[in-house]
Amino acid sequence: MSKALVVTIILVISVFITISCSKDNGGGGGSTTLDCSTVTNKAYAANISPIIQASCNVAGCHAAGSVNGPGPITNHAQVSASASAIRTAVSSGRMPQGSTLTTAQKNSILCWIDSGAPNN
Repeated sequence: MSKALVVTIILVISVFITISCSKDNGGGGGSTTLDCSTVTNKAYAANISPIIQASCNVAGCHAAGSVNGPGPITNHAQVSASASAIRTAVSSGRMPQGSTLTTAQKNSILCWIDSGAPNN
Protein backbone atom coordinates (compact mmCIF):
# COMPACT_ATOMS: atom_id res chain seq x y z
CA MET A 1 0.00 0.00 0.00
CA SER A 2 1.22 3.46 -0.81
CA LYS A 3 1.85 5.99 1.92
CA ALA A 4 -0.82 8.31 0.45
CA LEU A 5 -3.45 5.55 0.63
CA VAL A 6 -2.60 4.79 4.26
CA VAL A 7 -2.84 8.48 5.18
CA THR A 8 -6.18 8.75 3.37
CA ILE A 9 -7.58 5.71 5.20
CA ILE A 10 -6.43 7.08 8.56
CA LEU A 11 -7.98 10.45 7.77
CA VAL A 12 -11.32 8.89 6.79
CA ILE A 13 -11.38 6.78 9.95
CA SER A 14 -10.53 9.83 12.10
CA VAL A 15 -13.34 11.86 10.57
CA PHE A 16 -15.78 8.99 11.05
CA ILE A 17 -14.83 8.61 14.72
CA THR A 18 -15.07 12.36 15.32
CA ILE A 19 -18.52 12.55 13.77
CA SER A 20 -19.84 9.44 15.51
CA CYS A 21 -18.63 10.64 18.92
CA SER A 22 -20.17 14.07 18.58
CA LYS A 23 -22.82 15.01 21.16
CA ASP A 24 -24.91 16.61 18.38
CA ASN A 25 -27.99 14.48 17.93
CA GLY A 26 -29.02 15.94 14.62
CA GLY A 27 -31.22 18.61 16.12
CA GLY A 28 -30.57 20.85 13.14
CA GLY A 29 -29.28 23.82 15.10
CA GLY A 30 -32.59 24.56 16.73
CA SER A 31 -34.95 23.58 13.93
CA THR A 32 -36.40 20.60 15.78
CA THR A 33 -40.12 20.26 15.12
CA LEU A 34 -42.24 18.35 17.58
CA ASP A 35 -45.88 18.02 18.48
CA CYS A 36 -46.20 20.16 21.59
CA SER A 37 -49.88 19.25 21.98
CA THR A 38 -48.71 15.98 23.54
CA VAL A 39 -46.21 17.61 25.93
CA THR A 40 -47.87 18.41 29.25
CA ASN A 41 -44.85 19.39 31.37
CA LYS A 42 -44.18 22.85 29.97
CA ALA A 43 -44.95 25.28 32.79
CA TYR A 44 -42.01 27.47 33.76
CA ALA A 45 -42.28 27.32 37.56
CA ALA A 46 -43.19 23.64 37.84
CA ASN A 47 -41.17 22.11 35.02
CA ILE A 48 -38.69 24.36 33.22
CA SER A 49 -37.14 26.21 36.15
CA PRO A 50 -36.21 22.99 38.03
CA ILE A 51 -34.47 21.63 34.90
CA ILE A 52 -32.59 24.90 34.34
CA GLN A 53 -31.63 25.17 38.03
CA ALA A 54 -30.31 21.60 38.17
CA SER A 55 -28.62 21.42 34.77
CA CYS A 56 -27.64 24.97 33.76
CA ASN A 57 -27.65 27.34 36.73
CA VAL A 58 -24.63 25.68 38.33
CA ALA A 59 -21.15 26.91 39.19
CA GLY A 60 -18.99 27.19 36.10
CA CYS A 61 -21.95 27.31 33.71
CA HIS A 62 -24.80 29.85 33.92
CA ALA A 63 -25.00 30.76 37.61
CA ALA A 64 -25.06 34.36 38.87
CA GLY A 65 -22.10 36.32 37.49
CA SER A 66 -21.55 33.92 34.58
CA VAL A 67 -20.09 35.20 31.32
CA ASN A 68 -20.62 31.90 29.49
CA GLY A 69 -22.87 32.06 26.44
CA PRO A 70 -25.92 34.13 27.32
CA GLY A 71 -24.57 34.67 30.85
CA PRO A 72 -26.53 33.83 33.97
CA ILE A 73 -29.88 32.12 33.59
CA THR A 74 -31.11 32.16 37.17
CA ASN A 75 -34.65 33.53 36.79
CA HIS A 76 -37.50 33.72 34.30
CA ALA A 77 -36.42 37.07 32.83
CA GLN A 78 -32.91 35.79 32.06
CA VAL A 79 -34.10 32.42 30.77
CA SER A 80 -36.79 34.05 28.62
CA ALA A 81 -34.32 36.59 27.20
CA SER A 82 -32.00 33.72 26.24
CA ALA A 83 -34.76 31.46 24.93
CA SER A 84 -33.51 31.33 21.34
CA ALA A 85 -29.95 30.42 22.37
CA ILE A 86 -31.26 27.88 24.89
CA ARG A 87 -33.51 26.30 22.26
CA THR A 88 -30.64 25.94 19.80
CA ALA A 89 -28.25 24.52 22.40
CA VAL A 90 -30.79 22.07 23.88
CA SER A 91 -32.18 20.85 20.55
CA SER A 92 -28.70 20.29 19.13
CA GLY A 93 -27.53 18.46 22.26
CA ARG A 94 -24.67 20.92 22.91
CA MET A 95 -26.11 21.79 26.30
CA PRO A 96 -26.01 21.06 29.08
CA GLN A 97 -22.31 20.29 28.95
CA GLY A 98 -21.17 17.42 31.10
CA SER A 99 -24.64 15.89 31.33
CA THR A 100 -27.67 15.13 29.24
CA LEU A 101 -31.36 15.84 29.42
CA THR A 102 -34.02 13.21 28.95
CA THR A 103 -36.19 13.42 25.86
CA ALA A 104 -39.08 14.53 28.08
CA GLN A 105 -36.97 17.33 29.60
CA LYS A 106 -35.81 18.50 26.16
CA ASN A 107 -39.37 18.45 24.84
CA SER A 108 -40.60 20.41 27.86
CA ILE A 109 -38.00 23.14 27.30
CA LEU A 110 -38.52 23.28 23.53
CA CYS A 111 -42.32 23.40 23.78
CA TRP A 112 -42.20 26.01 26.54
CA ILE A 113 -39.99 28.20 24.35
CA ASP A 114 -42.14 27.54 21.27
CA SER A 115 -45.21 28.67 23.24
CA GLY A 116 -43.58 32.06 23.87
CA ALA A 117 -41.62 31.27 27.06
CA PRO A 118 -44.47 32.35 29.38
CA ASN A 119 -43.92 33.01 33.08
CA ASN A 120 -46.44 30.40 34.15
